[in-house]
Amino acid sequence: MNNLIEIRWHGRGGQGTKTASLLLAEVAFSTGKYVQGFPEYGPERMGAPLTAYNRISDTPITIHSNIYEPDYVIVVDDTLLDSIDVTEGLKKDGAIIINTTKNKEEITKKIPNYNNIYTIDAKTISIETLGKYFPNTPMLAAVVKVSGIMEEEEFLKNMRQSFNHKFAKKPEVIDGNMKALELALQKIHKL
Repeated sequence: MNNLIEIRWHGRGGQGTKTASLLLAEVAFSTGKYVQGFPEYGPERMGAPLTAYNRISDTPITIHSNIYEPDYVIVVDDTLLDSIDVTEGLKKDGAIIINTTKNKEEITKKIPNYNNIYTIDAKTISIETLGKYFPNTPMLAAVVKVSGIMEEEEFLKNMRQSFNHKFAKKPEVIDGNMKALELALQKIHKL
């Protein structure tokens, strides 16, 4: 497959991990890409670990399985670093994006064998822009920034269209979500 990008998301129920993976698929599809976005659940309850996946390609995708060797791993909840091997199967040149306020030393103790680690404080961004803790919106922007799946302006334009549709009955939340995306594009940094 030409330019196939595979992404694995780790989060907890109620954090919007599944929603973020589906939004990424939707916005990539709107740019003409072939996409897959799907979750995998364990115990289906708030706070339980869950995994979601994305495949994005310039050509049709014929694989229909979980992703075992991702190009990118997204960790929406850094407490999962203590219980899940988020690097399992990650390509050596792959990248990890973590929602955390932990410093480099704390992170590299938990993930010692990877140099391509990015962090973002999605909690602060979401509270500043949305008034509540919704880490999925900043994490979505972080994935786009690190992976380069699409141009930032194209991403923002398509996300506004998606939010206009998704929040048609709650238009007051659109601007906050857009601000969260814009701020996240600026605040992600490599360790």
